[in-house]
Amino acid sequence: MLRLIATIRKEWLLLLRDRAGLALLFAMPLVLITVMALIQDAPFKDYQEIKFDILTVDNDQGRLGRYIREGLRESGQFNVIDSVAGQPLSEATAQRYIMEGQYKISIVIPKGSTAEIVSNANKIVNDISKRMGMPGALPVKSIAADSLAVQLHFDPAAKKAFKSAIHQALDNFLTQVQTDLLLERIQLQLRKRDSTATDSFPAIRLKAVGLKEVSTGKGKQIDVISNSVQHNVPAWSIFAMFFIVIPIAGNMIREREDGSLVRMKLIPGNYGSVLAGKLFFFVGICIAQFYAMMLVGLFGMPLLGLPKLQLGVNHFAGVLTAFSIGVTATAYGILIGTLFKTPNQALNFGAISIVILSAIGGIWIPLEVMPENIQLFGRLSPLSWGLDAINDVYLRNGDVRYILPDIARLLGVGTFMLLVAAWVEQRRIS
Repeated sequence: MLRLIATIRKEWLLLLRDRAGLALLFAMPLVLITVMALIQDAPFKDYQEIKFDILTVDNDQGRLGRYIREGLRESGQFNVIDSVAGQPLSEATAQRYIMEGQYKISIVIPKGSTAEIVSNANKIVNDISKRMGMPGALPVKSIAADSLAVQLHFDPAAKKAFKSAIHQALDNFLTQVQTDLLLERIQLQLRKRDSTATDSFPAIRLKAVGLKEVSTGKGKQIDVISNSVQHNVPAWSIFAMFFIVIPIAGNMIREREDGSLVRMKLIPGNYGSVLAGKLFFFVGICIAQFYAMMLVGLFGMPLLGLPKLQLGVNHFAGVLTAFSIGVTATAYGILIGTLFKTPNQALNFGAISIVILSAIGGIWIPLEVMPENIQLFGRLSPLSWGLDAINDVYLRNGDVRYILPDIARLLGVGTFMLLVAAWVEQRRIS
């Protein structure tokens, strides 16, 4: 017990004397999570929150162009621009703006496209009428040699994912426009057949079944949306917690060099008490560090115009996760401080290894977008387990049972590293 208390007191005094190191433990992570949340805010925003400027050139001047412009505006995702500096856009002008990078997207509606759609709809209606024994009465154009297509132009620097998302959105919208025109022609033909029909003839609707997003998971009590704050604050907090290896390893090597470790060992008891003292002290520092950064997410981020961090509904599960991550990070620092003989070796290895483990563990980018072989290694990273547990609590509103597998892995690896460190130091003594 004396060794435990003496170790905690010694670590506290060392930390107080190194005020610059103490400031770095708390101030640098706060700066890190703030910067990362700010620069990644735009990529994390939903498409519904972003409006894209889209240049429109309507060479058709028909219903299709009008439907497209109105639909794009009503979607809330696009700022429809059909003139610049008071001058109507031409296809050549729109392409020049796109090539120069002033705008990201342009859409060109070819001449005769409305007539082509109406003619195709009439042909379908006439075929249906013929099968029903009704004479085809709607006019049909002769088949064009080349089918018309609404043209999309993108900035050459636009990313492939951005192009795919915009292309799919516009393709779905064009399908809806053509479906509406087809239903209109069917309704017109039915009215002609039923001479007694009035203007109140019921409209034909296809949306018999709709689409609705519902909550998932057990115990959902709040709606949490993944955004830059919700990802970066916990993720980089875990990264910062693991950097506790630097002061731990440095202190342990200095203890061996200046003889203070020998004096600690002279106190009655086993070496496990010394390790327990270090563990309790630095785990407490890790938890304090973690929740200091959570407070920034709760109160600091909204002042910068960013979303507020949500902590889920089970706060005990959050504390247990922070404790487990702290145990693993502290144990890793103790192991490095035990294995290496010089500060340069320990600090360089510790810093580089944490960067590697965080990079493959999903701290920088999600594991899902990495190559499969990297994902296999990434899922072995303790930082990945910690981030999964935090996401389960904060994003999925999970409880303690939900995070037990990740907690067990973290505590199991932490215990193993402590046992290895104790074994190595015991052999060194003997």
